[in-house]
Amino acid sequence: MSHSTFTRRSALKGLGLAAAASATPRFLSAMALKPSPIRLGIASYTFREFKQPQQLVDFMHQLNLKNINLKDFHLPMGPLDEVKKNADWYRSQGLVITGGGTIYFQKDEDEDIKAKFDYAKAAGFPIIIGSPSHAALERVASFVKKYDIKLAIHNHGPEDKEWPSPQDILAKIGNLDKRVGFCVDVGHTMRAGKDVPETIKEVGSRLYCIHMKDLAEKDKKESQVAVGEGIMPVKQIFETLVKIKYPGCVDLEYEINGKDPMPGVTKSIATERKVLEEMGYSA
Repeated sequence: MSHSTFTRRSALKGLGLAAAASATPRFLSAMALKPSPIRLGIASYTFREFKQPQQLVDFMHQLNLKNINLKDFHLPMGPLDEVKKNADWYRSQGLVITGGGTIYFQKDEDEDIKAKFDYAKAAGFPIIIGSPSHAALERVASFVKKYDIKLAIHNHGPEDKEWPSPQDILAKIGNLDKRVGFCVDVGHTMRAGKDVPETIKEVGSRLYCIHMKDLAEKDKKESQVAVGEGIMPVKQIFETLVKIKYPGCVDLEYEINGKDPMPGVTKSIATERKVLEEMGYSA
């Protein structure tokens, strides 16, 4: 595994960003904060322009985060012993791999699906963030049973002909194994015209992942901004997740400013931590 090193300039920049991320105001300083039931994390697609594993680890350390949902350009598919070795390296750096994806299952064929589940098993993914075609859905669900790896189907908004909204997923998976569930992308859910907190209640116990983002306009993909700068009801979302006792992660998926993501990512994580503090939780 190739590990790049940062320049002194970028390292200093990272330290400054990390300080900003941890400088959340202590609104409840007079009270003891409870451990947060919500775990914050990152979808590694956020750092898609930075393919070297060491870069990803450095970003996570700067943000003081450990939960990571790995995309395949950060953990490539290949020989299974190499997949395991590379996944174990991330863990040795203090990261917790909470899932992998998005992984697409376009072919209704055992061979194709098995290869992707073998990859997930070698990596130690407890959850596959996935997008199966309608035709492949039942076959993919059979592999969920065989491998005992959850499948969280990711909605991708109005442009997605398969899964525009979580409600479209719900209509197809009701009779499938309960380990087939949801990755609710809050931005794409809003753009599909759905109320995000109500959607979270609707999917309930089959919610296995949240992809967090924010929008300045509810129906425009191009209006994405740092979390806290738009109209996403972050506090209501967190309150709903606590109410349903959601056990998973809230993974920031920051899809803008790919070549310089850290300012927006840092602001987003700081906003999430601030909201949790206002709710009485440490983050």
